[in-house]
Amino acid sequence: MSRIAKMGVAVPSGVDVQIKDDQITVKGGGGELKLAPSALVKISADGGKLSFVPVDESREAGAMSGTMRQLVNNMVVGVSKGFEKKLTLVGVGFRAQAQGARLNLQVGYSHPVNIDMPAGVTVATPTPTEIIVKGANRQVVGQIAAEIRGVRPPEPYKGKGIRYADERIVIKETKKK
Repeated sequence: MSRIAKMGVAVPSGVDVQIKDDQITVKGGGGELKLAPSALVKISADGGKLSFVPVDESREAGAMSGTMRQLVNNMVVGVSKGFEKKLTLVGVGFRAQAQGARLNLQVGYSHPVNIDMPAGVTVATPTPTEIIVKGANRQVVGQIAAEIRGVRPPEPYKGKGIRYADERIVIKETKKK
């Protein structure tokens, strides 16, 4: 059995978890998230704590029990606290502007790049060179942040581009004659 699955998930107050055969639903202040459970894992709720037990002793069931525990834990944390990714723009003239559910980027191309946010994800730009992506679904927040970074990834010689706030870019030395 997975060491992660042995920990279980504590459900905080204000979060409602419903377990059915075909769907796990987590509701809270941050919204509502749904997940299809695996047939290899038995999920049970008792007294504000969720436990995950593999159905059999197979390797796949043990691994899936840890995976399901972490997915459900991410859902619980997402609807209670939420997830956020911070990005920074490095470069002369690079700037971002949030316009409702759309992010407008000017990052050195001849045209502005517009990225639409999916439902449940908000974007904010406290300064023109900072982007904050927030949402309840960890996977969607990370995917949108990766798509924004993919518009102009940091280049290795000057470090210009869009990077995560905690990302360190190793600058290469230029070719010498």
